[in-house]
Amino acid sequence: MGKVLAVVNQKGGVGKTTTAINLSAALALEGLKVLLVDCDPQANSSGGFGVSRDDDRQSTYDLLIGEASIEELALPTEIETLRLVPSHKNLIGANVELIQIDRRAYKLREAIDKVRSQYDFVILDCPPALDLLTLNALVAADRLLVPMQAEYFALEGISELMHTLDRVRGTFNSTLEIEGVLLTMYDDRTNLAQQVTENLREFFKDKLLKTTIPRNVRLAEAPSYGKPVLLYDPRSRGSESYRDLAAELLARNHIESPKAKERKKDAASRKDVTVKFWPYG
Repeated sequence: MGKVLAVVNQKGGVGKTTTAINLSAALALEGLKVLLVDCDPQANSSGGFGVSRDDDRQSTYDLLIGEASIEELALPTEIETLRLVPSHKNLIGANVELIQIDRRAYKLREAIDKVRSQYDFVILDCPPALDLLTLNALVAADRLLVPMQAEYFALEGISELMHTLDRVRGTFNSTLEIEGVLLTMYDDRTNLAQQVTENLREFFKDKLLKTTIPRNVRLAEAPSYGKPVLLYDPRSRGSESYRDLAAELLARNHIESPKAKERKKDAASRKDVTVKFWPYG
């Protein structure tokens, strides 16, 4: 049964979509089956995989109002085991149309439940607002990944985040938890970043992830080429950091990826060959 992870922060400009795109790519490049669902009307995750925002096509909007299924919507990407449910600017209208629908907060969850056994991870890229789109993502999710900059206003947003989490748990999704808080656009050379990091560590304890995402030119450039940074420049610091993030999340959940199993098998084979040819070494 796949894990559903919502990438969420009610504050914009914190690297949420960048994280959704590149974490999905990093997990898929480890051989895991990943579905990325773009829940944001800005459709930046879709654009980050080269899907035009202006195409007249079905999208997450059609999924939420019940006119299409994930099987019908999921698009292939350059990475074999990664599929994308694209968004569209018309998704903003779902906030109005869902009000008139029964069980309106559960529409995304019901759609994902039909396919989650086919994936190892379902990643939800949420809009930077607490509306019916975000609520659907929070109800559908098992865990939250919260990208956050190491700045003063991040500390102000903590109480709002926890209040939202408590409300959703109390009414819609009692098992929802924070998987991790991820520091993005991070520069550990500044005193402010170090102080905010320490404050976040005191509050979130081990929920504050060890991996941090640095400011990186390649990360900023990659979306304009319709590629995750791991395909655009695999050796960049941005690529390395998202590979580290994927590895940390897999370790936390005791998941060994197909690629990790291959690496372990190859290492054992090389060791066996060494012993056979040089038994005294």
